[in-house]
Amino acid sequence: MELWVLFGTFGALLLIGTPVAFCLGAASFATIAYIGLPPVVVFQRLNSGISVFALMAIPFFIYAGELMVRGDIARRLVALAGAAVGHMRGGLGQVNIAASVLFGGISGSAAADTSAIGGLMIPQMAERGYGRDYAVNITVTSSIIALMLPPSHNLIIYSLAAGGRLSIADLFTAGIIPGIILAVSLMISAWFVARRRGYPTEPFPGARAALFLLINAAPGLILVAIIFGGVRSGVFTASESSCIAVIYAIAVTLLVYRSLPWSEFVAATMHAVRTSSMVLLVIGAAAAFGWLLAYLRVPADLVTWLKGVSDNPIVILLLLNLILLLLGTFMDMSPLIVITTPIFLPVATAYGVDPVHFGIILILNLGIGLCTPPVGAVLFVGCAVGQIQIGQVLRSIWPFYFAAFMTLMLVTYIPALSLWLPALFR
Repeated sequence: MELWVLFGTFGALLLIGTPVAFCLGAASFATIAYIGLPPVVVFQRLNSGISVFALMAIPFFIYAGELMVRGDIARRLVALAGAAVGHMRGGLGQVNIAASVLFGGISGSAAADTSAIGGLMIPQMAERGYGRDYAVNITVTSSIIALMLPPSHNLIIYSLAAGGRLSIADLFTAGIIPGIILAVSLMISAWFVARRRGYPTEPFPGARAALFLLINAAPGLILVAIIFGGVRSGVFTASESSCIAVIYAIAVTLLVYRSLPWSEFVAATMHAVRTSSMVLLVIGAAAAFGWLLAYLRVPADLVTWLKGVSDNPIVILLLLNLILLLLGTFMDMSPLIVITTPIFLPVATAYGVDPVHFGIILILNLGIGLCTPPVGAVLFVGCAVGQIQIGQVLRSIWPFYFAAFMTLMLVTYIPALSLWLPALFR
């Protein structure tokens, strides 16, 4: 009955449009009251959920991403991507995906990638005769790449949700190969769609122009090397690297590019504060919710139930992926990471799945959920930037959904794609 109160309250509030953080908090209060525990337990768990030093990395990485978005970094990365892959079929579509790879390694945020790259690329693609649905499809699905690459703050959330015992450096490293595979899969899909629709290619600007664009974009790209190299080598922690990222972003945008006016600096600061506040409130409320799940023995009961369904790890991993894909269609990513990790990670490890490997599966899976209705936050952002109805986008996005799903299956059933690179660096 306690689970009916917990999930019933949460589901009812979610259906009437209550923000996710308040859904989680109210459901926790209702369940605590039903059980008869002191209500102060919810506040204790909420406070302990966000009173973790490693969480300091999240607001600073968000802030660094905002500064890069508003400091004209995205435009330079798009120009570099155009020189590298614009000559392929569906040139601007390929540029869009390559720019997401480059920018994702700076922002670590799918929403920031969609708004920054989409704001630059979608109007250009529409002017050159590309369908707006095609432009939005590529922008939205390629933004998932940012979730896989350092400095993805969602990987940090997963590490903490797993008990803080997982190396953030390993998680950052583990996402690189799956992120590249996702980019290649989306580029193949974009090529086939562009060929069917007869979209053009872009002329190659020449080696000298490409070199100039690389040099012009290098200060922004160096940030990726600083974050990854510093964390991976142990020179500084993920929290320290986030502070370094902010200082470096300010230095590049103010002193090197001189492209961040005072008004944009203030706007970036305020937006980072609002975003960080929302993320941390959700994490705290989800921590209370997750503690109740553990108190009610949901993970142990789920392991027992799944073992009754099948002893085959292939079947169990498929079931976990399907459940996560379903949950991702109507909940945002951060609370889902905090809620589902304590439930599903014990199940995965019981079947021999490495926690780092499962983290990459989880992030990629929930990233696909950001692009699917009815609550796909990144899908909404892409449609708003592209000025197109969601229904029009959904009619033609299926090749890109298929590419993302096939990448998910590869990452799920070939652990070496996630684990080889961390082992090599370690």
